[in-house]
Amino acid sequence: MVAHSTSSGGSPQPAHTVEPGRATAPHERSPEPTREQWRAQVEKVLRRSGLLGEQTPPGPVEDALASSTYDGITVHPLYTEGPAEVGVPGLAPFVRGSRPQGSVAEGWDVRQRHENPDAAETNREILADLYNGVSSLWLRLGPGGLAVDDLADALVGVHLDMIGVTLDAGAEFAAASDAFLALAAEQGLRAHALRGNLGADPLGVRARTGEVGDRNGAVALARRCAAEFPELKALVVDGLPYHDAGGSDAQELGCALAVATTYLRWLTDAGLDIDTAAGLLEFRFAATADQFLTIAKFRAARRLWEQVTRSSGASESARAQSQHAVTSAAMLTRRDPWVNMLRTTIATFAAGMGGAQAVTALPFDAAIGLPDAFARRIARNTQSLLLAESHLAQVIDPAGGSWYVESLTDELARTAWRWFQQIEAAGGLPAALESGLIADRLAATWAERRAAIARRADAITGVSEFPNLDEPPLARAPAPEQPSGGLPVHRYAEDFERLRDAADAHLAATGSRPAVFLATLGSLAEHNARASFARNLLAAGGIEAPDAGATESTEDVLAAYPGAPVVCLCSSGAVYAERAVDTARALRDAGAQRVLLAGKPSDPAPAGVDGFIFAGCDALAVLTDVQARIGVGK
Repeated sequence: MVAHSTSSGGSPQPAHTVEPGRATAPHERSPEPTREQWRAQVEKVLRRSGLLGEQTPPGPVEDALASSTYDGITVHPLYTEGPAEVGVPGLAPFVRGSRPQGSVAEGWDVRQRHENPDAAETNREILADLYNGVSSLWLRLGPGGLAVDDLADALVGVHLDMIGVTLDAGAEFAAASDAFLALAAEQGLRAHALRGNLGADPLGVRARTGEVGDRNGAVALARRCAAEFPELKALVVDGLPYHDAGGSDAQELGCALAVATTYLRWLTDAGLDIDTAAGLLEFRFAATADQFLTIAKFRAARRLWEQVTRSSGASESARAQSQHAVTSAAMLTRRDPWVNMLRTTIATFAAGMGGAQAVTALPFDAAIGLPDAFARRIARNTQSLLLAESHLAQVIDPAGGSWYVESLTDELARTAWRWFQQIEAAGGLPAALESGLIADRLAATWAERRAAIARRADAITGVSEFPNLDEPPLARAPAPEQPSGGLPVHRYAEDFERLRDAADAHLAATGSRPAVFLATLGSLAEHNARASFARNLLAAGGIEAPDAGATESTEDVLAAYPGAPVVCLCSSGAVYAERAVDTARALRDAGAQRVLLAGKPSDPAPAGVDGFIFAGCDALAVLTDVQARIGVGK
């Protein structure tokens, strides 16, 4: 409570008074709580929530709240210290940024991807992007995009000296580079006016297709850039094939580092000095909706590259890493694709906070087909908003100094370095691809991730959690098929979306959606929580779930039973004890072939109950089994 007094000048001035019952002086601070006091409060909450049993936890109580990444890094709920000083932006080890000024002056480079094989349409899309906030282009050419011969038509009206252009032509990089440089010559541009990357990546070709890439062609292109085009990079170090195969963040970093090290060897063996060779490379990494891991990944990547180039004898300025962030294609969904806008916003935010110099936000419909004009507009406006309205680029490395981010950066860098050393010990990246070492390691991580997705421990909003059964499928023109034959390409939602596709096919063929009857026992208050849980889980498989409503007896449930082959009992534990056995028996007599119960498994299970659905169960397996029993796919 504040009272006002009047000074000699007559203006009111605040005067401190003591609130009733309080004896503290006006400026006296409360005692600073200790970590042990915090732990005591945490333990109380965890015990009330049931996350702790009656036993005293063997370690710190907060360990019950810790989680682990796919790299085995423990994420703690509280950090009270971090690594030692990690430097400043623009100086080694570059953890805090590759450039001393960060992106404060102009923001990061907003780079939009184009892959439409129709040159006229691509040209319209390019011009719309450039007129509305995009600052550079990423052009997919060859079998996975626009034909190389159509490049000039796609770039009509584009001033190549005013924007950066990154080519992505796979095995056709030499022809694409020649076409681009010829077009620049036709525009009468000086060599130093060209910016971007000609996109040679023979090891990326190997990873994606299994075919040996053109080493000699890549080296020749790099030598030409070094001699003639001082602002053009020649090679891409692409981490996306390893991310898209289901790999972890450290695996993506370690593989990319091994690719870059191989390219350094090739270029220096061809006579280029280490500083020039390092300057011809640009790194491409995935940015995901895991905000803090993405921030840490881009920071760790710069530290790792600095370590490699320093050991190779590069000067300090040449050790800075050029980074291109791309919002993850693996995290995009075909179902409820609108949620992808949120995923890409978080990923773009994290990439910018992590210090990426160029960022590509994939349109929300990119997993469905060729993005339409609305999707492309939202993608570029996402970046415009973050830069112009949220002012994210105005602070360099804003996450720097956070004990959590610094610790995560450090552990991720160490884990990636160990993986990189294993690849090097196996003979380097080409040999590790050939032997299957990389494919096997990525497959193991994908299996772990896939299992977590199946259990919904890794939730996919709109797909495995909170799906919308009434959403009409979004139609798009098919995107060009990308070269394949190497590492697999996964999307995290693919297994659940296969179930949704099968359920929709069943609806189209029979006129009715597959259904499971919810045998709700008791009042709404008694059954609603578990019925809502069951309905949400079943919807992830495209299955609707009509229920009996409030019931007082088995007869009430039978009166509402529509004859579905699969039913699920939903209620509280107390009501289950009274009615589960009788209701399960009656439903079986009425024709139910399988009876599930919403709740934790009990041993023994109530008579007549065949299985359980609960938080942490293998939802994918449950839904696959239910679809088979209902007759989906037959």
